[in-house]
Amino acid sequence: MSEHTALVTGGSAGIGLEICRQLLAADYQVINLARRPAPLQHRRLHNFAVDLSDAAATGALAADIAAQFCIDTLIHNAGLIRPALIEEVAIEDLNYLTQVHLGAGIILTQAVLPAMKAKQFGRIINMSTRALQGLETRTCYAATKAAMIAMTRTWALELGRYGITVNAVAPGPIAATEMFHKVIPEGSEKIQAIAAGLPLKRIGQPHDVARAAMFFAAPENSFITGQTLFVCGGASLGGLSL
Repeated sequence: MSEHTALVTGGSAGIGLEICRQLLAADYQVINLARRPAPLQHRRLHNFAVDLSDAAATGALAADIAAQFCIDTLIHNAGLIRPALIEEVAIEDLNYLTQVHLGAGIILTQAVLPAMKAKQFGRIINMSTRALQGLETRTCYAATKAAMIAMTRTWALELGRYGITVNAVAPGPIAATEMFHKVIPEGSEKIQAIAAGLPLKRIGQPHDVARAAMFFAAPENSFITGQTLFVCGGASLGGLSL
């Protein structure tokens, strides 16, 4: 029996899939909540289909899973962009991303907290984004992902007394993900242009972000909470080349 059980949202592709791989390699039992199953075969991997934009369905499934598993690690990785310039932003998109990024995070956290409190141990990691510092066409995405950091800091204050740490990871730009390549096609010259503008001169990969999530998830890292770790190749520094 695995000592730790992790629930990962959006674990079927990109960053989420790599997080699942690394958790399995670290002997976790892993529960993946996504619209489709992860393309992995492992006896400790459990796939559950859900649309996180559906609050009622998410709540019902979360309650069912919490009754079956003693979850002590929650990684809310699922996310969507819905890019648009401000003149074209649809309130429907804002509502949709609010539920996926914030509402689902609250629902899942509420479901797993009883087990974490009983164990006097828990790790909650929220996936934010470098774009919260500002990026064209990201009104809804950046706003809701920035709010995840506010929730992270609030929960860290509330839950620390139970041995539960709450932290956030803010990636970007990360290639080999559906989200990235929906905006920038594979093979586009823009990818190299973006890399050239970063201090590290390369685009990130899912394993870069997954390692940061694993750092926060590690039982040994019990004195770090309420923090946001940017995994962005230095994009968050805001340097200006003259």
